[in-house]
Amino acid sequence: MGEVAEFPIGEDAVDGSGEQSRAERIEALRRRISAVPTKGEASAPTPAHSPVERLLPVPEPLTELLPRGGLVRGTVVSVSGSASLLLGMVAAVTAAGGHAAVIGQRRLGLLAAAEMGARLSRVAVIPDPGSDPVEVAAVLLDGLDLVVLGLGGMSVPPARARVVAARVRSKGAVLVVTDGHWNGAQVRLEAQVSGYEGLTGPGRARLCGTRLSVRALGRAAVPRTARIDVCAEPGGVRWASGERRRADAVSNIAVSSTDAASNLEVAR
Repeated sequence: MGEVAEFPIGEDAVDGSGEQSRAERIEALRRRISAVPTKGEASAPTPAHSPVERLLPVPEPLTELLPRGGLVRGTVVSVSGSASLLLGMVAAVTAAGGHAAVIGQRRLGLLAAAEMGARLSRVAVIPDPGSDPVEVAAVLLDGLDLVVLGLGGMSVPPARARVVAARVRSKGAVLVVTDGHWNGAQVRLEAQVSGYEGLTGPGRARLCGTRLSVRALGRAAVPRTARIDVCAEPGGVRWASGERRRADAVSNIAVSSTDAASNLEVAR
């Protein structure tokens, strides 16, 4: 599973000699991030990728919602609602060999991401980015594939959002913003918990799955909605299309009923 690389740069992140200025903390972050293995040794101002490489992977059910079937490099994506979407994105990208950073998300359950298949050694975590998390995200776009930015309820001015979006394009990364307002995101994903699945019995009850209702909105794209099940299984956490999973369950019940009827006929 690996260890998470944590980079504290908030107001309490000072050395023994006294307080550091914000510029010094940002420069220290640049040096530490540069030591993290990245997606390639050489980088061009405008990375060139094949059509497949232009997409970062996502959990399979989300491919049906996103206009291109994945996260398009060089774009900004806004996510609201259930944190499962963020965890699934981090898991999918790092499991495929990419690198990700999570900024300002103290409560994001990285253990759950690991159960979804995330390689935590490829995740940099900045739990306290200080008063300007957008600046920290702009730094991390250089060399990472996916940057998840928690805005802490703030609204980013449109002019600044455009500047950072231009940097996202030039670096060929994907910026996912959450917990705030970002004007101009190419794709917006809204997820709400619509139900749970559990095992019940005498003296026991255990939650084993969450049902999400996910809506995707994009520029010049028809809004799409899907029901997705995030299911805990012995081998980890599995994502499945809610409609497909329930159709399979109905099919299995029908097959079982047919087999039971056949066995009863033979017994007679």
